[in-house]
Amino acid sequence: MNASDEHKLWMYEKMIEIREYEETMAAVYLEGKLPPAIQRGLAFDIGSGPVPGEMHLSAGQEPVAVGVCAHLRQEDTVVGTHRPHHFAIAKGVPLKPMTAEMFGKDTGLGRGKGGHMHLFDPSHKFSCSGIIGASLPPACGAAFAAKKHGKDWVAVAFFGDGASNQGSFHESLNLASIWRLPVIFVCEDNKYAISVEKADSTSVAWNADRASAYGMPGVRVETNDAMEVYEAAGAAIARARRGEGPTLLEVRTDRYMGHFQGDGETYRPKNEVEELRKHDPIPLLGAHLRKHGLLDDAKDAALRSRVSARIAEAYEYGRTSPYPKPEDALLHVFN
Repeated sequence: MNASDEHKLWMYEKMIEIREYEETMAAVYLEGKLPPAIQRGLAFDIGSGPVPGEMHLSAGQEPVAVGVCAHLRQEDTVVGTHRPHHFAIAKGVPLKPMTAEMFGKDTGLGRGKGGHMHLFDPSHKFSCSGIIGASLPPACGAAFAAKKHGKDWVAVAFFGDGASNQGSFHESLNLASIWRLPVIFVCEDNKYAISVEKADSTSVAWNADRASAYGMPGVRVETNDAMEVYEAAGAAIARARRGEGPTLLEVRTDRYMGHFQGDGETYRPKNEVEELRKHDPIPLLGAHLRKHGLLDDAKDAALRSRVSARIAEAYEYGRTSPYPKPEDALLHVFN
């Protein structure tokens, strides 16, 4: 499935937006954590600063999100992972309430109670979870609901290569195949399950090969290229909309940052990230657009200016929004 000019430009702008959002968060997250704490002889303080708690960023993995979500409609469901920002942005989750949620503010998607790993936006049918492999069963549920209602809606479960060794992976693929659910299982193979290389934890070189055991197509994209992801995802999504059942799609992608912010990354070979960045997917798509007359210096500068303005506005909104009242801790809980 060839991408339209509109989709190409959308993917390029969204990848830039995701990258700048993540790089901005990387800097904001460290406020209050480094370097003053170290200078005082203290350890990295994960609970300090304007954005406390863990933080998992997706710089380098943008093609997986945009290549899939370019095909989706508002009514389609996306369930993300503990590294969720690129999926949320590509699905259309508004930046302001998403950012406010990470700052723990009352204007956040979950009124500041969820944080960055628990982003829920029913209006855009997006959710995520901090539990490994937890995206697959809810995506099956959404796909089942669409089928029962006679809709051609689809559901997408994103997950990492480490999650493919969880029971939820195998159970979900089996159920989706039996019931011919309109769900696409998308595995981000960034080589690492936290700090363990895939070769040391998984018995197959490609998880897409596991699809045949569950009677569904297994498709692998071996390069971190938005255009190739778009093509593979388009075929899988069209198949699901036709009522032909699920597909397992695996994409070889690159994680430029640590598993979490503050990760020492001692498990990575020296200069690995520098080598990965030589194949950055954003300039790759930009070169394609320029070659086909869709982008020039002026258009690129204008696009980046729009993106930067949106992100600056979102972070300012997150910083300046009010915190929840103490008594609000009693709201939205089970009795």
